[in-house]
Amino acid sequence: MKIIAIGRNYIAHAKELNNPVPGSPVIFMKPDTALLKHNQPFYHPDFSTDIHHEIEIVLKIAKEGKHIDQKFAGNYFEEIGLGVDFTARDIQQNLKEKGLPWELAKGFDNSAPVSEFIAKTEFSDLKNINFNLQINNREVQRGNTKDMIFPFESLISYISKFITLKKGDLIFTGTPEGVGKVNLGDRLIGYIEGKKLLDFEIK
Repeated sequence: MKIIAIGRNYIAHAKELNNPVPGSPVIFMKPDTALLKHNQPFYHPDFSTDIHHEIEIVLKIAKEGKHIDQKFAGNYFEEIGLGVDFTARDIQQNLKEKGLPWELAKGFDNSAPVSEFIAKTEFSDLKNINFNLQINNREVQRGNTKDMIFPFESLISYISKFITLKKGDLIFTGTPEGVGKVNLGDRLIGYIEGKKLLDFEIK
């Protein structure tokens, strides 16, 4: 199982971090040790003082594929969930200034909390899914898949040109605007279409 993540897939988020809007998907990866399941608490690492939340729709790949045509890409996932792409923003900024990869800022242990998954057939329109994140009962991020620069099928097709997708792989599809710092004691609750899927604490 591998975790493939997409950066800057919502225009407003790219702008809030003063990043250019990409012409093709920005791809990075997290190791399987980044996965955090079953709403277990996230233990704030001591190597960063600026861990940011990034709420995202997550696709679970249902079968192996490579060089997938975009018109068939929808056949390669059957479930979607919710995830948080935790980012050590201070480390990331330092790495970006040096022109170095982001892995230390994105791939550290437990940096990818993931919810249970829902059958995609439960959604009437995958291009119009609302999702949001609350911290301590205050909404901090809200997104809709219609605002993605690169929709689900485009992402799957693009990734599969370079990386073979296998059953069980997860694709974090990008975060909307509103990312920000988390603190000890915070409670994060994430929803898809009003259904609570994430509910965990920062310790």
